Amino acid sequence: MTDTVLVLGGRSDIGRAVAHRFAAAGHPVALAARNAADLEADRADIAIRHDVEATLHEFDALDTGALGDFVDTFDPVPGIVVSAIGAMGDQITSEADPAAAAQVMRINYEAPAQVLELFAARMAARGGGTLVGISSVAGDRGRAVNYVYGSAKSGFTAYLSGLRNRLWGTGVHVVTVKPGFVETRMTEGMDLPGALTARPEAVAETIFQAVARGRSVVYVKPVWRAIMIIIRAIPEPIFRRTRIGS
Repeated sequence: MTDTVLVLGGRSDIGRAVAHRFAAAGHPVALAARNAADLEADRADIAIRHDVEATLHEFDALDTGALGDFVDTFDPVPGIVVSAIGAMGDQITSEADPAAAAQVMRINYEAPAQVLELFAARMAARGGGTLVGISSVAGDRGRAVNYVYGSAKSGFTAYLSGLRNRLWGTGVHVVTVKPGFVETRMTEGMDLPGALTARPEAVAETIFQAVARGRSVVYVKPVWRAIMIIIRAIPEPIFRRTRIGS
C-alpha cells in the first residue's frame, strides 16, 4: 500500500505543490489548513487529476491546545507527514512589535515542532514513518534583513536535527529541507535573484526525492549549500560589519 501523505500547511503554494507531486506518484493525500473547506477545489483537482484519494482536514497550527486531538483524528497515522507551516513576517514590524515577532517565531518554530513531535511519538510506536520539515537557509546564520524569521528557522533546523538523532533506530526518517528564495505568494513583490530562486514545484520534487532516497538534510538549490558554507565561515568581527542580505 502506498503511504498517505499529510501536508500541514496545505493552503500554501509549496504545500499544494507537494500534494500534487506525491499524488502523481500514487500517494493518497491529506491537506490540513485553517478554513480547510475553502480548499475543496484543490482537493478535487488532486483527486481527479491523479486518481488518488484526497481529503481535507481543519488545522490551526497555533492552537496548541488542540494539536493532540488533531493528530488523534488520524488512525492509522499517515506514513509521511510534511510540514509546510511558516510565514516570513516583516522584520521591521517584528523589531517594533514584540507580539508580531512572537507570531513569526511561533509559526516558524514552535507550531511545526510541536505537531511533528506528536506525530513522531506515534510513528515511533508503530515502528516507521517519515517526517519532513521545511526550514530555510535563513536559519544557517542570522542576518540583519530577517533575523527574527531566521532565528525561528534556526531553532526549527536544530529541532529536526535532534529529533532525527532521537529517532535513529526506530524506523522513523526525519528530513530537513532548506529552500532559498521561493517564488510564492509569500515573496510576491520582492526582487528575487533568478539564479537563486526556486519554484514551489522544485521544492516539492526535492522533498519527494529526499523521502524516496532516505536523505536527511537537503538544499533545494545546491548552490545555497556552498553560499551558506561561505557565509557561516566569515568571522564574527567581520560579519557584524557587513550588510549581507540587507
